[in-house]
Amino acid sequence: MPADLAVIGLGHLGLPLAQAATAASIPTVGYDTDARIVAELRAGRLPPEGADGFTAGLIRRMVSAGFRATTEDAELGRVRTAVICAPTRLGEDRALDLGAVVAAARALAARLRPHTTVILESAVYPGTTEDLLRPLLESGSGLRAGQDFHLAYSPSRLDPGNRHHGLANTPKVIGGLTPACTEAAAAFYGRICEKVVRARGPREAEAVKVLETNYRHVNIALANEMAVFCHDIGVDLWDVLRCAETKPFGFQAFRPGPGVGGHGVPIDPNYLSYKGRSLGYPLRMVELAQEVNGRMPRYVIQRCATLLNEHGKSARGARILLLGVSYKADIGDQEGSPAREIASRLIEMGALLSYHDPYAAQWRVMGQPVPRADCLYEAAAAADLTVLLQHHRTYDLQGLAVKAQLLLDTRGASPTGAAHRL
Repeated sequence: MPADLAVIGLGHLGLPLAQAATAASIPTVGYDTDARIVAELRAGRLPPEGADGFTAGLIRRMVSAGFRATTEDAELGRVRTAVICAPTRLGEDRALDLGAVVAAARALAARLRPHTTVILESAVYPGTTEDLLRPLLESGSGLRAGQDFHLAYSPSRLDPGNRHHGLANTPKVIGGLTPACTEAAAAFYGRICEKVVRARGPREAEAVKVLETNYRHVNIALANEMAVFCHDIGVDLWDVLRCAETKPFGFQAFRPGPGVGGHGVPIDPNYLSYKGRSLGYPLRMVELAQEVNGRMPRYVIQRCATLLNEHGKSARGARILLLGVSYKADIGDQEGSPAREIASRLIEMGALLSYHDPYAAQWRVMGQPVPRADCLYEAAAAADLTVLLQHHRTYDLQGLAVKAQLLLDTRGASPTGAAHRL
């Protein structure tokens, strides 16, 4: 049966979309240039870098329901809707790397047919859909966006591990090149989402992603600065947060931590790499947030060294157990997790590291495997310092606090007085 939808890019964005579409009885083909990912999906197995919350059983159900994964771009010319879910990450120059979006656009353009609806979901700068994607599609296909085919942008709002909000019950923002483009995209998403929100255009929809992502980073940065400030003056930040979040208006609680990870990187439109120019000024708040959050791994190291020193031990030669190496609780995704930087710095200081994470059977830092603790409580009892970096539900912090010689809780998840908290 010919596919109705092509999902381009089968990573953390594309795979959940393909699953939701397949579950909604939309014939779906998934396109990816990585033959290894496609081979695993075809075999009913979860790729090593698959989306969180997915299991091999779920992949097999998708395949049995008609989902097909392919590396053949010819498949892209047989669908009515194509959604680009290519990954975009910050490069060393802090500019988003749009190379995967460009590659996806070129592959699609060569096969694009009239009346197809093309939607971009990747995190991009405002203007990317019109100024980068549109020319690539038009020049490669000979078709005109808004006349011969529909073009729109819809920011992804996936929250890995969220048990209450998924793709279906999270409102979907859509901004089309023309009103007809917006309605074509809305007709597609209306088949898998409960609510569709229409933006004025693609630039507004793209800016929604910038605002939502930066909102998270800026507010976490404020919480992180408060954590350092409160520790220095002897104030229990976690009690402050408990009280502050009772305010029924004008306040939303964000919690500090050892750093900020995840795929939603802070976006500063000052770095418009695809145009080779900048606005001439940065989003100062975003820069400051990045600076504050980027300091947190070093602050955690400082707290570790201080705690060890207060108990007559040095970081050099100390046995340190790290708990939770993913960027978010109850998932295995390590994208941007501060655990790796913290581990690297501890190793450089001469510490003897081990780790435990129910979602990571293996973990490598600086090219070397880190020993995994098989018996959590025995490992905590043997370690000079245990550091909670991510609070997975399986961790009994009350029990760990009893067993551990020293416990540093960077998430404020332990009972009051049971551990040293960030």
